[in-house]
Amino acid sequence: MCQHQPACPSADSADREAAHLVAHHPEQGWSLLCNGVLCFEDTGELLPDGQIIAPHRPLDAERVVTAA
Repeated sequence: MCQHQPACPSADSADREAAHLVAHHPEQGWSLLCNGVLCFEDTGELLPDGQIIAPHRPLDAERVVTAA
């Protein structure tokens, strides 16, 4: 699927998020990578085979921001 040289990481590799962007729609909260991975703004992912990767945001309480 990827035409880059060197090729981007595959969808099933641990560093799949390092692939190049093909489409970016921040107004809708998603981006498509050249390896077929659909990344969502909540850090969740949908792999080309339909597998769902749950959001993996840091759970560090010091980084949490609440609205006033």
